[in-house]
Amino acid sequence: MPGEHQWAVQGLLCKLLLVNVLTCGLEVCMAAGTVYIPPLLLQAGMEERYMTMVLAVGPVLGLIFVPMISSASDSWRGRFGRRRPFIWVLSMGVLLGLQVIPQAWRLAILLAPQRPPWLEATLQAAAVCLLEFCAQACLTLLVALLSDHFPGEDENRRAFSVNSLMTSLGGCLGFLLPAVDWSRTPMAAYLGGQEAFIYTLLTVVFLSCLLTTAFIPEERGSRGGEGKMLGVVSPLKSRQSRSWPHLGLRPTQCLYLAMGRCASACVSALPRMYGACVRVPVVIRRLFVAELCSWMALMSFMLFYTDFLGEGLYQGMPGAEPESQERKHYDEGVRMASVGLFLQCVVSVLCSALVDRWVALLGARAVYSSSAALLVLVTAVMTVSSSVLMVTVMAALTGYIFCVLQVLPYTLLCFYHSDRQAFFAPSTSKPSPVCERGDPAVSKSLFSSDPAALRGNGHPGGVTLPGEAPPAGSLALDAGDGGEGDSTPVCQRGICFDMAILDSAYLLSQVLPAMCLGSIVQQARNVRAYMASAFCFSLLAFVCSTRVVYSHADLQR
Repeated sequence: MPGEHQWAVQGLLCKLLLVNVLTCGLEVCMAAGTVYIPPLLLQAGMEERYMTMVLAVGPVLGLIFVPMISSASDSWRGRFGRRRPFIWVLSMGVLLGLQVIPQAWRLAILLAPQRPPWLEATLQAAAVCLLEFCAQACLTLLVALLSDHFPGEDENRRAFSVNSLMTSLGGCLGFLLPAVDWSRTPMAAYLGGQEAFIYTLLTVVFLSCLLTTAFIPEERGSRGGEGKMLGVVSPLKSRQSRSWPHLGLRPTQCLYLAMGRCASACVSALPRMYGACVRVPVVIRRLFVAELCSWMALMSFMLFYTDFLGEGLYQGMPGAEPESQERKHYDEGVRMASVGLFLQCVVSVLCSALVDRWVALLGARAVYSSSAALLVLVTAVMTVSSSVLMVTVMAALTGYIFCVLQVLPYTLLCFYHSDRQAFFAPSTSKPSPVCERGDPAVSKSLFSSDPAALRGNGHPGGVTLPGEAPPAGSLALDAGDGGEGDSTPVCQRGICFDMAILDSAYLLSQVLPAMCLGSIVQQARNVRAYMASAFCFSLLAFVCSTRVVYSHADLQR
């Protein structure tokens, strides 16, 4: 029936938008945070080296706890499904961070009327860490939720295309908001300035997006033990359905019991996680190193771009008095930096629509190498140029690099998994049994792979490692792609876990520069050291890109 088919299509589109709305809201908050967090920490009196270290805490927490939270959500049973309870709890952390960051000085006065100088900086740092960690964990769970609702290949491709679009739109909006001077509006004056107004606006946007998750229907197979559960070994399902003796307990007792079970399962998972990580084939290791160096160069630019423009090019001072010329110059530089990051996001959106054709015409090697070469050029120009216009153009060009790093590594990984015997053979990896069974889901041409679909079920959200079925109440870990109920050895590489390894390069790229760049800038006494460091990382990335395996012929190198 045409009418019934039309209603079904409209229902799917409605559900698709509902699942992706919160992703857009999170990206708005994270993009605006990229602009404002470094200046706010410096204005609170924090030294440059400590400010960069604070930016590293969130990614470190994500590296440790996000896989554990994802695994716990795989085994969760409840009336609201597997993902949404975790998303709602983490969203409370995001909301708390959005409230504390601009109002840290008020809280410092309430807690200590004498207002010691370290208290405001400590409160702000804690709020920043909470916001970054909870937002990253939420994004991982949202990807898993999207995969739960759209498991089919065609559905999956369409779903992650919309997810990519909503992510880009959120980034554009998040970078655009700080570019506008809101300080003269009555609402901004009432709330306490530009930053307070922006964070209040972000809170309203995020809360509105969060409310839409209440209307998402329960994902498939989230309660019962019937059907195949993504990432959960089937023997667990029948046992766990009979193991709910705490249903009669009070909510607080249930919460403590659930937290204890999650913690126990996470600890037991660590040895198997380590065992899978140390058996990484050479082809994946080369790709990981190249991606890590590229992300470190890009993050050295993106994380500190606002401070670089405000202090380096506009000659402002973040710690100056609010009405002084130095502070006005710094604020103007921050707004101009948000314009550059907004243009970066726009260029990335445009390139995302064309990158498949470029790879088909030029090849993966040409596209990846061109992005690495462009990264060297961009960071070199930023290091030596004093022109705001030139630096802004270079910032916009990084959108191409950002797009390539989001697409090609995962395309290459699927290419490797389409012929595991060739790419994961002992001659090209550490001594381990050969995984001869190919994955039919990825046995496609490198040039016909859809980048959004490639990220779909391969995201660390819900990634599980191989092992035997655990006892009731613990969590199953399965990185393989075997049939239902099988027990896949660690040596048989699953594409899900390998994509999680590549995703960790993004988190590590924020940790390593953030831990050391602050001290380098303090020693150099010049914020251009940020761009100089990005240039050094980009040179490493270019060299490493020449060692990436793009075809079977490269295995001989």
